[in-house]
Amino acid sequence: MTKQRLKHIVRLTLSIILVSSCRKVNDDCNISVYQNTPEKKWFTSHKGSEEESHGHFILTCSDGGFLQVGETGSISKSSKILIQKTNSSGSLLWSKEISEGNHNLGNSALEVNDGYLICGALNKNSALIKLNKTDGSVIFNRSINNGGSDAFEHAVITSSGITAIGYKNAEDDGNTFYTQGKGYITFLNTQGEKISGADLALSHPYRIKSYNNESFISGLTDGANDYGLIKINNVGNVIWSKKFGGANADHCFGMDISADGSIFLTGHTLSGTENWDTHTLKINTNGSQIWSATTGNPRGFKPKFIHDEAWGIQSTNDGGCIVVAGTGDEYGRYRRRCGNNGDNSNTWHVYTIKYDSIGKVEWQCTYGGDKGKDWAGEDIDLTSDGGVIIAVDNGEFGFLRLEPFQ
Repeated sequence: MTKQRLKHIVRLTLSIILVSSCRKVNDDCNISVYQNTPEKKWFTSHKGSEEESHGHFILTCSDGGFLQVGETGSISKSSKILIQKTNSSGSLLWSKEISEGNHNLGNSALEVNDGYLICGALNKNSALIKLNKTDGSVIFNRSINNGGSDAFEHAVITSSGITAIGYKNAEDDGNTFYTQGKGYITFLNTQGEKISGADLALSHPYRIKSYNNESFISGLTDGANDYGLIKINNVGNVIWSKKFGGANADHCFGMDISADGSIFLTGHTLSGTENWDTHTLKINTNGSQIWSATTGNPRGFKPKFIHDEAWGIQSTNDGGCIVVAGTGDEYGRYRRRCGNNGDNSNTWHVYTIKYDSIGKVEWQCTYGGDKGKDWAGEDIDLTSDGGVIIAVDNGEFGFLRLEPFQ
């Protein structure tokens, strides 16, 4: 489905000319410019050992550098978990590849005092790997068979250890965004050893976040039909379970929780749209929706040809949030009908959207590589100076640093 575009991403060199487009779209030809959108501070990308590498998660580290996690190689054929650590300027400090067999997934990372915890899969089994911060050497490597083809997507630290969420019994384990499996939660000690586990009322959980000794789990419901959100207490008992969605498919991938407990979800939807558009929700801790916003087609093409696929979100200190997505033509046959800026729909761009506290778009902006080179935003994190770092899929691990916007 939507992640199939990864198969034809073209690799870039480091000498990329960044193209940005920060516009408010009224129709295909009448475009006005948003003010005060963030400029690029720098961009760099780093290869893995295989022909292509795809990052899924990015983390701003306590030392000011950045950590990105994903895979290098083709899933089920030659994939290896890839973890890369850069300094604050994007220079590579170390790169680590880990694999068992041919099916390995790098899904997310968590910084702890004495290392980085990596969630994913090794040889189709859920994996939690702890790495040394200095050089990426392995402190421990735990592989757990939770049933069939399974994986960890994300984890949090709790008072009793580590809580990891993911899936088991995947029917389509070559698909990295919806495996048609069964949601599963695993409770581990601080050494990554499994204590217990239980099924979740989600088909594919993606994110878990904690707030006031409770945790919130988001992801896709059965059939990838709706956004799913579950609240659990500190011993894993379900407090409530909610679904959010329209008449057609709604795919939830990103979640964050603000300092006041507001929950932000993002992904993309076919409900009430001509094609996939980004779809973002703000929800309170009781599970009640505060607002929803559907936004797409930032470059002003024919909407029916454009996919706008959101993967990451961060809450901002003004009560709003910032979303990262990829935007482009999935069909490879449409180009712009008007305008002479050299852009066309067949080239994918990173797409960022800033919402205020009531769900109004403050600005939206796209960032692209050289002409004809595909970029897509895969994840986002805030930086200490009020900017963001974005994981860019350009066939390598792309790191895009934007200037402060808040």
